[in-house]
Formats: sequence, C-alpha cells, structure tokens
Amino acid sequence: MTDSEAVALCIPAMQTQLHIYVHGPQDKHVSRKIREQGLWEPFETSLIMSRLTAGGIFVDVGANIGYFTIIAASLVGKQGHVYAFEPDPENYRLLQKNCAHNALQPNVHAVRGGLSSRDCAGRLYLSEDNLGDHQIYASSAVREQLDITLYEGADYLRRRLKHDKFEAIDLIKVDTQGSEFEVMLGLMPLLQELPAVPTILIELTPFSLRQGGSSGRELIELLAGLNQNFWIVDHIEHQLVVSSAEALAQWCDNVDAVDGDEGFMNILLEGQAMHPAGVN
Repeated sequence: MTDSEAVALCIPAMQTQLHIYVHGPQDKHVSRKIREQGLWEPFETSLIMSRLTAGGIFVDVGANIGYFTIIAASLVGKQGHVYAFEPDPENYRLLQKNCAHNALQPNVHAVRGGLSSRDCAGRLYLSEDNLGDHQIYASSAVREQLDITLYEGADYLRRRLKHDKFEAIDLIKVDTQGSEFEVMLGLMPLLQELPAVPTILIELTPFSLRQGGSSGRELIELLAGLNQNFWIVDHIEHQLVVSSAEALAQWCDNVDAVDGDEGFMNILLEGQAMHPAGVN
C-alpha cells in the first residue's frame, strides 16, 4: 500500500472523522500501526485530546506525517492554531497532504524544518525502515543523510504567536529521537515568559540523548527549571504515574550505567510543582 489511499482513523471519543495518508510497507512502525489499527499511541492520543479545546494552541515538534497535528487541528478549530515542525521532506509532504485532505490547512502552520537551540543548518540521518526514527546526529549506524534547516524555537514561535495574535500555548509535544534537549533549550526563553507554562509531552530516551550530545539527566534538570509536576506516561496501564525530577534523573543515570540500554519513556509536565513521590 502506498500513500495513494487514505486510512480512516479510529480514535475513541473523536467526533470528527479524520483520514491520514501513510507511507508504504517500508515504514514498519508508525504507518504500519495506523494501517492495521487506525490508531497510533492510544494513551498519548487521549492525553492530547483531553488537553485541547476550541481556540487552543498546539506545538508539534517532530510531527512526522501529521497524526497528532491533524487530531489537534480538528480539536482547536478555526479559532485555534497548530504549529508543526518536521524536517524530513517525505514526512513533510504527507503532513501537508493530510492537513489538506482533512481541510485543516487554515489553522495549521507546517514548517519543513526542526527546532533547536539556535538557527542553523543541520543534517538529518535517515532510518530505512522506521520513518519516524530519523535523527539529526550521526550514530554508529550508517544512514543516508540530507541537509535540513533548524530554527531556534523561542524566537520562531514568539514571532509566529505575535503574527497570529496569540499570547499563550496550551500543549507542546516533543518527539525528536534524541535531540529533545536542544529543542527544549531553544524553547526555554519563550516558556519562561508566557503567562503560563504549557503542558509538555516529551520523549525521554537517555541512550539517544547521549548519542545526540547531551544526556537524560541534563534534559530533566533543564525541564525542572519550569517548576512543573512530572508524570510518567504509562502506555500499558493507560495512566499517569506521579514522579519527580530527582527520581527521573536517577532513572536516566541507571539506564546510562548499562551498556546498550535503550530504555525510554514519555513524560508529561503539567501544573505548578507539588511534592511528588518517586517513580513507581
């Protein structure tokens, strides 16, 4: 199957019927799962849906083919906006195609590029069979590579928010295969000046972060500066597990201590910090 046929999404509680064009059989992960089930990461999907309403603002960093982008755009409606960043040209093509097919273009600002801590040229290292696993750093694996553009997140979004007459962001999703530290470093100046810190859903993979030149501990310590609650996204039991910066940083250290451990989790930052318990 190629992307010539759109897949109907089957998302519980989604009132709007959405369709999405996916990659062919070479993508054995995101596109394959959507073709088989009409759904990707069901618990994360429900978390995003429950936090967006009409008029909201969603930032999708590492938008891939636009699965979360089109869901968010349908929820925030014409009064809201979605800013979607995807550096891979093929993923970006499908992202645009999916927004157009679902008549969501007016409130989606799609950017063929990635976010980082500064404006610069970059290189994207492509995975052959997981088209959501492209990386902006060289790893031990031999990968095809291409030139991309990276934008300093705070400056770019500050200008876009002013242009579109928005003053706040409701939710940010960051899934960039090991460059999450640089993404968040670039966003921090904006996050610290907004009226309220947005909810942040972000992937935490110490192994990939290390390959990208930072670490899981560095990312957690950076995020701790936002003074938000930390939650582990338990995608098996479909629940949020309360945690803390200290517990998550220690977990990252433990993963780093095991050679080749590629353990990962998604975490959610939300609400004024309390005094959470450790990782369950």
